[in-house]
Formats: sequence, C-alpha cells, structure tokens
Amino acid sequence: MKILLHGARGVMGRNVIDVAKNTEDCEINCGVDAHAEGADLGFPVYEDIFKVKEDFDVIVDFSVREAVDRLLDFAVEKKKALVLCTTGLSEEQEKKIVEAAKSIPILQSGNMSLGVNILQELVRLAAAKLYKEGFDIEIVEAHHRRKKDAPSGTALMLEKAVEEGVGEALNKVYDREERHQARERQEIGMLSLRGGTIPGVHEIIFAGEDEIVKLEHTAYSRKIFAKGAITAAFFLLQKAPGKYDMTAVLR
Repeated sequence: MKILLHGARGVMGRNVIDVAKNTEDCEINCGVDAHAEGADLGFPVYEDIFKVKEDFDVIVDFSVREAVDRLLDFAVEKKKALVLCTTGLSEEQEKKIVEAAKSIPILQSGNMSLGVNILQELVRLAAAKLYKEGFDIEIVEAHHRRKKDAPSGTALMLEKAVEEGVGEALNKVYDREERHQARERQEIGMLSLRGGTIPGVHEIIFAGEDEIVKLEHTAYSRKIFAKGAITAAFFLLQKAPGKYDMTAVLR
C-alpha cells in the first residue's frame, strides 16, 4: 500500500512515518505540507497537493481545517481513498465530505485509536442505562497546548454516543460562569483543558445520587492514532465509495 501523507511535517505526520516504517506492505511514497521547503523525510514533499507527481493508493490526512477543502477537491479528482483525521471542521466542510463520499471512499473519525472507539460503545451502553435513572452526564477532555479546536473531535464523538444512548438530544454547556442557575436535567457539560504535551485524556462522568461512575481513556503516545490511521487505510483499499468510520474497521 502506497500512502500520500497529508500534513507530513506535523507532529502526527512524523508518528505516521514511524509507524509505516514498521508496518508490512506499507510505504509512504509522497507527502504534502504547507512547510514543504527543506523537508527531508525520505520521500518527496509538496507544498501544493495538486503538484504531487507520484502514484499512490490512499491519502492519510493529519493536517488543519484550512487545508481540507483543497484536499477533498484533489481526492475526488484523482479518485483516491481518503482517511480523514483532521478535526474541528465547519458545517460546510462536513457537507462537502458527504458529497465527496459519493464518488470516493472516505473514512472519517474524531479519534483513530482502538481504545477510544471501544469506549464509544461503552458510553452508549452506560448512558442508556444510567440517564433514565437520573444520572447527570459530563465530559472532560485534556490535550496539548497546540491543539486549536475545542471541544476535541473525540469529545464530540463521545457526546454523540451519549445522545444515541439516551435517545434524545441534550443541551451542550461549555461554560457555567454566567449561568447562575442549577444544572438542568437535559444538559451535558463539556469541559476542555489545554496544556503541556498531553496527547489526549477523555473522561465521561455519570453522577447520580450518592454514587459516581467514570469511563476514561488516556493516550500515552500519539502512535496509537497513527496505527489506527494506517489500519483504516488498509481497510479502505477495497471499499466502494461511501463514508466510513472506525466502527466499520473494528467489525
């Protein structure tokens, strides 16, 4: 499998490179990055994705939201499968992804790790059982100081799992400073912390009368996301156009 790595010089790009080197039948043979000049990664790196000359099988993307529109245009034009890992996208970009998936296979996930995607299933089950018993639900996530979007894509994944479990939409609350009122039944708190080099911590708190249940995932290395992305790339190789997620990979 030959990969075009989009966001090749970023922190996650370097992790994907390291994992690919130790993965059988996997090669990164070209890359794209806004800071391509001077790159020495063992494969050609282009500043403009439309200048890529090499042939490849699938695109693995860990970039920024500003680069996603052009990425989608390129993937559709070249009819290439895409593993889309960039988070914090706009509603318009999400619509564009759905449209692109009509002509190419796209796997999109707010988190590529095996553990988080299993956690999503556990959250759905716990929410279904505990919410109807009066438990309040809060999500706390922590990431490194460089992360731009908040809440994280993973936190939004987990919040969606909560809503699927309880069977109704909840009111997301990001800041209680100006509220000056008691917590309402149909709300879910979303708290984001940023600092240092934290790869990612997500905690889902189910708070009932005189008892608390917590589900938590901690990432100790970003390599878990790189491994998941490469696994997803192999998964897409033989897939028809459509929009996939990590749940499909784990089946």
